[in-house]
Amino acid sequence: MSSPRHILTLSCANRPGIVAKVSTALFDGGFNILDAQQFDDTETGNFFMRVVFNPAGPQADIERLGEKFKAIAAGFAMTWSMRPAAQRKRVALMVSRFDHCLVDLLYRWRSGELAMDPVAIIANYPRESYAHIEFGDIPFHYLPITKQTKMEQEARAWELIRSAKADLVILARYMQILSDGFAAKLQGRCVNIHHSFLPGFKGAKPYHQAHQRGVKLIGATAHFVTSDLDEGPIIEQDVERISHRDTPDDLVRKGRDIERRVLARAVANVLEDRVLLNEGKTVVFAE
Repeated sequence: MSSPRHILTLSCANRPGIVAKVSTALFDGGFNILDAQQFDDTETGNFFMRVVFNPAGPQADIERLGEKFKAIAAGFAMTWSMRPAAQRKRVALMVSRFDHCLVDLLYRWRSGELAMDPVAIIANYPRESYAHIEFGDIPFHYLPITKQTKMEQEARAWELIRSAKADLVILARYMQILSDGFAAKLQGRCVNIHHSFLPGFKGAKPYHQAHQRGVKLIGATAHFVTSDLDEGPIIEQDVERISHRDTPDDLVRKGRDIERRVLARAVANVLEDRVLLNEGKTVVFAE
């Protein structure tokens, strides 16, 4: 039986000695490094690191390591986290009428591809709109949005997210613009899928706009939510080539497929602590 793995992530201003301190702390604590990735951003001067490690012997004590690492982190002014790799993140999913991303994420979760625990589904359409989807024991919450009720319903959504102890919120084609206050509360832990290769065509019918302009590529973008609409740090993108033979319906169909796979890849990376914020961008330590 393999020993339990842990994941350490950190970021700080770059300076000599960071890797040496981290590796020495793990070695002295009785741990073995299984995988290590690092990135020195010479433009911002920031350093990023992700380490997967496990006990090398009976003397290894994760609690003691955590306490020791606090001093190291303070010395370098690090933003850091350390958690068991087997500890699943609790996820709240928000959705509107288009459910293809929601269905895809639930399938990948049930098949074991996404190691997460869905703890809430929040929708602005009633449960009957998703009668074909098996939610099982995942609590479903219907919060219809109007101009008059937007702030009240966002407050309810925030309370649901808090009470469910969600670590991550996924906007699985949730077609509502979040208020600045709500977006601020979700800073760094809310992933959105945008139906365009940003920057690109915005609005209700981006694929129709793309068709009218005769584009040869369509795409999708997964990013962290910020108060700036569709301007958050990008996690994942993909594109697909199209031709003059494709109709708007073809673009919609192909676009939904791109959205599904882009969102799934972004979510998988976030769940595995592979995504670190780098000011207005991200560092993604891919497999």
